[in-house]
Amino acid sequence: MSYDQDICYLCKEDLRDPVSIPCGHIFCAICLKTYWDHADHTGQFLCPQCRVSYNKRPAPRRLMSSRNSSVQKLSESSPPTPPSPDYNYAGPRDVACDICIGKKLKAVKSCLMCLASYCEKHLKPHYESATFKRHKLVDEIGHLDRQICPQHQKGLELYCRTDQMCICVLCTVKEHKGHDMVSAEQERSEMQQRLGATQAEIQEKIHDRVKQMEELKQAVDALKSSAHRALQESEKLFGDMLRTIEMMQQEMAKLISSNKRAALNTAEGHMERLGQEIADLKKRDNELTQLSRTEDHIHFIQSYHMLIAQTDAEELPTVSVNPYFSFGSVTKAVSELKQHLNEYGNEELVKVATTVNKMTFCQLEDKKGKKSIKADEVDVYKTQRSLSHAPRSQTPRTRDEFLQYACQITLDPNTAYRQLYLSRGNRKAALKRDPQSYNDSTQRFDCLPQVLCKEALTGGAYYWEVEWSGEGVSIGITYKGIKRTGYGDSSRIGYNRKSWGLFCSDSSYSARHMKDQVDVNAPYSSRIGVFLDYDAGTLSFYSVAETMTLIHQFKASFSEPVYPGFWVWYESAICICQL
Repeated sequence: MSYDQDICYLCKEDLRDPVSIPCGHIFCAICLKTYWDHADHTGQFLCPQCRVSYNKRPAPRRLMSSRNSSVQKLSESSPPTPPSPDYNYAGPRDVACDICIGKKLKAVKSCLMCLASYCEKHLKPHYESATFKRHKLVDEIGHLDRQICPQHQKGLELYCRTDQMCICVLCTVKEHKGHDMVSAEQERSEMQQRLGATQAEIQEKIHDRVKQMEELKQAVDALKSSAHRALQESEKLFGDMLRTIEMMQQEMAKLISSNKRAALNTAEGHMERLGQEIADLKKRDNELTQLSRTEDHIHFIQSYHMLIAQTDAEELPTVSVNPYFSFGSVTKAVSELKQHLNEYGNEELVKVATTVNKMTFCQLEDKKGKKSIKADEVDVYKTQRSLSHAPRSQTPRTRDEFLQYACQITLDPNTAYRQLYLSRGNRKAALKRDPQSYNDSTQRFDCLPQVLCKEALTGGAYYWEVEWSGEGVSIGITYKGIKRTGYGDSSRIGYNRKSWGLFCSDSSYSARHMKDQVDVNAPYSSRIGVFLDYDAGTLSFYSVAETMTLIHQFKASFSEPVYPGFWVWYESAICICQL
């Protein structure tokens, strides 16, 4: 919640020559100068309000606005509690006693004859004196001058139906002569009857609306029950599919193992036979060697013919090995099966998402046409994108893991503050002195140097990186409904329930959402990585280097698409990196 800031936080007086510093808070120029002059010897300058620190003294910026709007409070502190009012005295919205002198008491009755209002004390003569017996008292009403004819200064007693206005007796002589006139009492009586009929119609409409509300509540309960059942049944069916895939994996493992054992048994049999044949051949070789060394010619001749005959008669079988035998075909088949399952599953889930999008949960009908309010819409493109990623078992740790979720985002010129200069294909924003020639747009921030991206992020995970430089910037996300006008908290990224932001200065960080501000002590980094896990409800900021260092993480339950957004101070700039 934001308040109009017309009081300086330091002097508690009306703002004089207001100036703003990089964190966005506003003070009197002389108050801020005096405050920081006392801090010169320390070398560290703090914002008096939010305590953000700066290594060097920032240059305050005077607030120059062409529109006649009051400066709104950027402070997150609550205003001081006002003193308890004296309920006997008339407040700004009460009817005051016309007789009281000085501080007036509340009026309890108004006199239509005296055209005055009285407190209890000054009303007593109307009850006690016979002079006022014919005066008509009513509950206190303001603007008694409306009871007097502005032309004749007489009490209004009649109603002119021709001109549809209350008149006095003198008005009947000239201005309203010949018109259809009745007493105010008679007109009131007839209007009272019409009022009763109108009230009856309103009560009937209330009854219809209450009935529709009950029907809608019942439908919502049925919707929740249906969604719960669908979720449970989907989990059961997916569990069955997972068990089927596990069974297929086990069967494939059995097939590979049985073929492996059969091949090994065959190979071992051949190896045993080859070993025996090698031993026999070595034995015969030894016999031939011994025969070649004998000196007995008769023994040599007789043995030679026998050994040679045995060698010629024996034919040894040949063992051939298939050089192309492998289980690679099994791996290929399983890989193709996986690809087919992914493609088929993605196609079917996209069909389901498209079908659900076309289902209308409830309709708002009027004379001009029908407006349908759908159940939570599923972005088909985002569904395909999220399905293309492998399921996340844990948060990414290395930059390569984060880059798997990289998304391309661009700045939307229709939202950019007029002094923000966009370049590099709408990926860079810098705050300039001169306004840019943007077209008129209701989506544009008119007072704060902010800009949003075109892309809406919902469902799944996203990662982008931002280079920043200068005195101060804010990096964050916001719902589309963030306010675009004024300096207030409801317009500024990180200061309301619709946005989350990380403020970066040359010496510190601070994470902001609604009225919560967390000062973060982390090393300076000119490149910030942003990781949004929409489904898990986390928004994380990292210092990008060889190792990813977490600066801060928000936890939230996102209820609608979010848009990346930025706040840029003077002599500062942000650039969305191409990944």
